[in-house]
Amino acid sequence: RDHATAGLNAAALRRTAARERAIAERRIYMVEFILPGTITQTMAATGTVVETTTLPQDMVFSNEPGIPNTVTTTPDGYGIGANAIDFDIGVGPGAANTVYFYPDGAARDSNGKINNGVVYVARQGELMSSRAVTVFGITGRIRGWRLFRNPAGTRYWGQI
Repeated sequence: RDHATAGLNAAALRRTAARERAIAERRIYMVEFILPGTITQTMAATGTVVETTTLPQDMVFSNEPGIPNTVTTTPDGYGIGANAIDFDIGVGPGAANTVYFYPDGAARDSNGKINNGVVYVARQGELMSSRAVTVFGITGRIRGWRLFRNPAGTRYWGQI
């Protein structure tokens, strides 16, 4: 398994399992993405950090120049690729680097609003190492994406 995929897995919360914890324990868990490459999972009611995950050493949260950056070309159409960590898309003020998983599985922001978002992971300076993770707020569904290039040289996101 390459480091880009390992970075994606960490960012995808596969190792932090916040959504599953929230559902199983009937509690709210906060996940915070901290530059350059740390993810913390905190029990919201107590403020207790229950898990900290670090991206592989050569990976960081990064929206590398050259990624597809329009609403029709970004993963799940979230944002325009302007920020490496971009939650609270289309819902107004909140913490763009934080998502709360609720007991019903939903992902919400600090104001309790449904929270869609995207996190980009890459080796700095290596565009084609780019991966992304999207979170669909209403269900908390998490998808992984990889940057591909077709024979004509056009870059596009493909779900993995």
